[in-house]
Amino acid sequence: MITPEKIETEFRKVQDHICTFLLQETGDTYREDQWEYTSGNGGGITRIFSGDVIEKGGVNFSALSGELSEKISTQLKAGSDRKFYATGVSLVIHPVNPFIPTIHMNIRYLERGGKKWFGGGIDLTPYYPVKKDIITFHRMLKSICDAHNPQYYPIYKKQCDDYFFIKHRGEARGVGGIFFDYLNTELDKNCAFTLDVGMGFNQLYTPFLKKYIHHKYSSQHKDFQEIRRGRYVEFNLVYDRGTLFGLETKGRIESILMSLPLKAQWHYDFSPEAGTKEAELTQYLVPQDWASME
Repeated sequence: MITPEKIETEFRKVQDHICTFLLQETGDTYREDQWEYTSGNGGGITRIFSGDVIEKGGVNFSALSGELSEKISTQLKAGSDRKFYATGVSLVIHPVNPFIPTIHMNIRYLERGGKKWFGGGIDLTPYYPVKKDIITFHRMLKSICDAHNPQYYPIYKKQCDDYFFIKHRGEARGVGGIFFDYLNTELDKNCAFTLDVGMGFNQLYTPFLKKYIHHKYSSQHKDFQEIRRGRYVEFNLVYDRGTLFGLETKGRIESILMSLPLKAQWHYDFSPEAGTKEAELTQYLVPQDWASME
């Protein structure tokens, strides 16, 4: 039977598993901060990567308990009880090279009002996408889902497409992935699936690092990367539930905002020139059945 203590232990293993992988594959290093949750009980471990491959990246673990604000309480399911317990791992990797996509992943477990559930997801935000790479990414995600339930991938892919959408821009944040929440029917099975998503990060990101870590790029490529990162910032600060939850529960601000890139740009009325690789990105920013493509 799962317990919060066991889940915390397994989530810590996920954090270590991913950080060891990133150290080996990139040669970059991280700064580690261990912190306490001053608005309640618990705390976390924040690891911030930077170097020649990762411009800014974070892999966070936290386990917190306390009381929700009235505002955030009304936005969450599971009754009116404002006391909560939450533990999870969250990461965002913003690479130096514009041909390596930004990637986000999180897995989480929450308790509130006598209810318990798992959630999580992973999504990819490329700047210069290659169709074959996106298909491979989605097929690998589908394989992780299918090992638990063949219905998971189509349901959770659609939830990801719906969630990671920048409404005020009318475009997707990237090329999607999976997103799931409120898994509360069979907690042991839900836990196993959630952990497999977390442990699967390494194999999902390896192809991009291997293929593009030494890819040549220009200042034009960097400018476009930073312009698109501006859209990433807009989504996280306006719509992202994890960011809003962290701010409303008065969590550690540096850990909450570690998802933001080191550099971003906002040009007035920016539009890429027709026929360029930059303009081609817009073709990818609409939901598509990537896993079924040839």
